[in-house]
Amino acid sequence: MERTRIHLIRHGEVERSHCYNGHFDVRLTPRGEEMYHQMKPRLDPDRITALYTSDLYRTVRGGEILGPYLGVAPVKVPAFRELNCGAWEGLSVTQIQEQRPDEWAARMADLEHFCAPGGESLGELAARVLPALNEIVERHRGEDVLVVAHGGVNRIVLLDAIKAPLGSFFSIDQQYCAMNIIDYWADGNTVVQLVNG
Repeated sequence: MERTRIHLIRHGEVERSHCYNGHFDVRLTPRGEEMYHQMKPRLDPDRITALYTSDLYRTVRGGEILGPYLGVAPVKVPAFRELNCGAWEGLSVTQIQEQRPDEWAARMADLEHFCAPGGESLGELAARVLPALNEIVERHRGEDVLVVAHGGVNRIVLLDAIKAPLGSFFSIDQQYCAMNIIDYWADGNTVVQLVNG
């Protein structure tokens, strides 16, 4: 039976890493650039046949670094953008707690449905990420594919793979350049092989 293996990584370290960056197109730190180079030995150019990124620089740069090593051209998928945090973008957790305490409390009370002003909820994020991922899985049936995305996007994919509720969003850690491996079998079964590795 055929399976599609998704190698799902988070982007490298970014500037303003203590803030909600969301759709802000922040730059990588020098360490963040180096993290992509350090990923190369963990990726097999003989197995990976396709590479997808979001359209934000912090993942696109990963595609630029890893694509030539793997011998594949990166493809930008706007649906893989990070959660749109609206009015919270550019703010740290401390700033949000101090400046918008009611909103912070509302988010903690209902992670799945809360939406920062001008942003999107986790449910809305899932509604744009998962169809794009499923299309890639079907397009590359029987292949290994690399996806360079974001912490929030990766958590959505992993929660869906283990059929966990979106309210468990923060039960999964995603460090910079974390590697996740998920097998999608043709019969609909999904097996998570690695998380935050």
